[in-house]
Amino acid sequence: MGMSVGDKGDDAPMSDINTTPLVDIMLVLLIIFLITVPVVLETVNLKLPDVVFEATTTKPENVLLSVRSGDTDGDGEPNPESTVCEVYWGQTPVDSKQLLEKGQDKLKKLLEDIGGVDNITEDNFPEVHIRGDINTPYQCIGGVIYTMQYAGFQKIGFISEPAPGSGMLERM
Repeated sequence: MGMSVGDKGDDAPMSDINTTPLVDIMLVLLIIFLITVPVVLETVNLKLPDVVFEATTTKPENVLLSVRSGDTDGDGEPNPESTVCEVYWGQTPVDSKQLLEKGQDKLKKLLEDIGGVDNITEDNFPEVHIRGDINTPYQCIGGVIYTMQYAGFQKIGFISEPAPGSGMLERM
């Protein structure tokens, strides 16, 4: 590598730009980009479902549950940061033990009514429809899902409102 310090009698300042640090920085940045870009662009191919709002057909044997976070402040308003969960079977408040018992009892009664396990079809097996408040923590809704699956229900769905402007109200 050579370096020019000027002539011995020349008092003028040197005006040449030293490009070595610039080249070093550019090489380091190039190496960083070559390493990080493939990591950022690496994806898993997924086919996400197209969301279509369908009107829910409620069968009389279906279970309608509502879940929200409880009032821990005493002000009458639900507290989103609360871990107290309020679960309603229809309009009746239930705790997790009652929820499990009611779910198991409902399935036992269904089995008696249809004449045994051999007569179960997709059409006569009840579903669980959960309405979850938007501010309810996932642990509340997840606990309800787990309890109802443990009780024996196989189809568990969520009831939601269509997004504004989705055209669902116009189709009905």
